[in-house]
Amino acid sequence: MTAINVKETGRQTYGEAARRAAAGAGSCCGGSSCCGSSDVLAGQNPITSNLYEAAQTSGLPVEAMLASLGCGNPTALAELAPGETVLDLGSGGGIDVLLSARRVGPSGKAYGLDMTDEMLALARENQRKAGVANVEFLKGEIEHVPLPDNSVDVVISNCVINLSADKDQVLREVFRVLKPGGRFAVSDVVTRGEMPEQLRGDMQLWAGCIAGALQDTDYAAKLAAAGFQQIGIEPTRIYTAEDARDFLDVKHAGLASIAEQIEGKFMSAFVRATKPAACGCA
Repeated sequence: MTAINVKETGRQTYGEAARRAAAGAGSCCGGSSCCGSSDVLAGQNPITSNLYEAAQTSGLPVEAMLASLGCGNPTALAELAPGETVLDLGSGGGIDVLLSARRVGPSGKAYGLDMTDEMLALARENQRKAGVANVEFLKGEIEHVPLPDNSVDVVISNCVINLSADKDQVLREVFRVLKPGGRFAVSDVVTRGEMPEQLRGDMQLWAGCIAGALQDTDYAAKLAAAGFQQIGIEPTRIYTAEDARDFLDVKHAGLASIAEQIEGKFMSAFVRATKPAACGCA
């Protein structure tokens, strides 16, 4: 499996998800596997369902919710303050960017970064409908963020970093663009213990939030290697064997038999870390 193959699969999958959302249909994160093959608004997907409270999303376009592909709600857990600059990696239809823009207020700014033209078009339309001015959507890859060094206060992401085939590079880029003292505050799918090797090679499961997930201890080690401190990984949902059968759907019938082996080993988690206030760089 190459990084190019993973990226192209993701581009195709999320482009189709954007088209579905723009047409008013629910989207999902992983082709037919959808991280659970359920409409995101139906509340049945074990990973993507029930992430946002109605009061939080009031006034946002329904298309932003339909394009929600995440595994958590980083905007509810991240400590955002008025006047801060926020970057959302893999911003999709823009829901977390729009929510962040509310939190940082007119004196702050929220950037969304996405590699998919269809998602960027959808996000910009959602921004227009929401009437939010302090937002900018950028085209690019999370391994190569098109922003200068030390330019943002907080980096958020919602079930996207696990999709990258080069997570070390992603974390180095996050460290680079954060200001000294800046915060990493993302929702992601992580694992505990060993995961069956069969899952690692399935390309649709990479696009569906599962196969690319890091073990929690590996995630913490990669953050530390990138230079971060105050690292924490807090489970927000732990998935059962029954949940596993949902996201290992009929197209993955050969994998569904191993659902019992991953009981409690997959979880959505809030991952946080801080860039040192003085990095000591030359």
